Amino acid sequence: MSPAVPLFRPLSLSRTLTVSPAPHPVQAPSPALRSLPAFHMRTFGCQMNAAESARLARMLTAGGFRESSFEDAGIYILNTCAVRDKPEQKVYSELGRIAEYCKAHGKRDVLVCVGGCVARRAGDRIMKRFPQVRLLFGDGVSGIPDALTRLTEDPRLRISLSEFSETYEECLDPLCDPAQRDVFAVPPSVFVGIMQGCDNFCAYCIVPFTRGRQKSRKAENILRECRTLVEGGAREITLLGQNVNAYGLDGGGGGMSFAELLRALSTMPGLRRLRFVTSHPKDLAPEVVEQFGDNPVLCPRLHLPVQSGSDTILKAMKRRYDTVAYLDLVDRLRKARPDIALTTDVIVGFPGETNEDFEDSMRLLERVGFAAAFSFVYSDRPGTRAAGLPDKVGRSTALERLARLQEYQDQVSQKLLQAQVGSDCIVLLEGRSRISELLPDAGGGAEDSGSAAFSAGSGEAPCSSFPQRQRSRPFDSGEESGGAGNSGSDVLSGSGGGHGGASWVGRTPHGFIVNVAPENGSDAPFTQGGLLGAMLPVHIESAAHRSLKARQAGRPC
Repeated sequence: MSPAVPLFRPLSLSRTLTVSPAPHPVQAPSPALRSLPAFHMRTFGCQMNAAESARLARMLTAGGFRESSFEDAGIYILNTCAVRDKPEQKVYSELGRIAEYCKAHGKRDVLVCVGGCVARRAGDRIMKRFPQVRLLFGDGVSGIPDALTRLTEDPRLRISLSEFSETYEECLDPLCDPAQRDVFAVPPSVFVGIMQGCDNFCAYCIVPFTRGRQKSRKAENILRECRTLVEGGAREITLLGQNVNAYGLDGGGGGMSFAELLRALSTMPGLRRLRFVTSHPKDLAPEVVEQFGDNPVLCPRLHLPVQSGSDTILKAMKRRYDTVAYLDLVDRLRKARPDIALTTDVIVGFPGETNEDFEDSMRLLERVGFAAAFSFVYSDRPGTRAAGLPDKVGRSTALERLARLQEYQDQVSQKLLQAQVGSDCIVLLEGRSRISELLPDAGGGAEDSGSAAFSAGSGEAPCSSFPQRQRSRPFDSGEESGGAGNSGSDVLSGSGGGHGGASWVGRTPHGFIVNVAPENGSDAPFTQGGLLGAMLPVHIESAAHRSLKARQAGRPC
């Protein structure tokens, strides 16, 4: 282990992070800490941000802080995304809203924290523009509870924790601490980070500049965390990373490949489902493709971003594959698992994209038949190669292309849902359903995040747009998480375990969202609060817009 480094110094902080094979549990707060101010958190952007925010909220709660509404908070925490321009601009708007609200209500001692990609990219400018911002944090959250405690003690202090770490940061999530089980219940479906950063440097992508180079987490730590979560009640695990199938290629995984990690997790007693996101097509190893055919725990759904169907544009994007290679990968996946549901990302309006290039993308969508597509209008990101490319596509042209693509994909996604009617499957119940609010249409139209091209329960999506799918405790993820595909607002895993009359929501192995009202008197072993976490056999009776409705077809297991 590296020598300890002092945690705080005014205005700026350099830190050396080390990987601890056995993190210490979060200590219960002392009585003196119970007077710490309440915090309100808002998350912008990706699933990794959402999972990071949920973990941070648990750490703060375990450390004596209390989560509250926007109006009652003394600490505001924004976990941000800078992969696209619109989420970044929403961060600045939110900072302005906080400043205006505090001024109007005489709140002078508030503490504002900004984390994630925007903090990494524009932290100094944010601190100059918004004096209430007193904490910046980047790709780790372990030092934040102590930092906030220090900041509440010294109102003149400002701290930056936004420098890149050399290794994957380890810190114990209270969710993984058996001593905290009475406070933090393990939900049926959990997210586990296995790597951070990216080494690909695609021409349009800001991730290597805001999240740093790839850092793989040691396999022994991943396995330990997953084992603890499964023992605590988790039935499904989703592995997270900017490029998960490059896990271990940086040498940080302790010698275990991604395929080997999947195998090791799949043998874990009690784990019923395994997923991962996000994948770069060039790094999807044949050994992983094979597992979709012979690993019964690995769910038959994969997010495989293509970005464009034009070889000319793919080359300009520096994606390092062409459409022939991509389609060959699709064919191999479907040979291994014929019923696999594939989802993707598409960027329209990339510099130099012609009408023919766009038509190539439409032809590729038709050829593959994606279950869902996250589609976006290209926007320049500072420091990327694409920002300096000529032949920018006009905004109106790009929006017309996006609208056409989304309309087509929405039809394909809905047909795929209709094809599920009459089938039998197993649904993992993740919480009570609020059917009237389930999966609302995307607000903002084509100019928004492109989420209208979402099919029900798409489950997997890129770092730039992955919606929060499930929460172990409530926090405000904001509309930036993906609009139509965001089932986070509909799957409340902290719900009670009633048995009769209530409608529950869950997902099939293929990731489709299902609403079902279990039979009266139904119960399930090995679950928290009755049906929560049950694997329920159902018969699909109808398809709504982006979701399915079913009836119970067997006893929970």
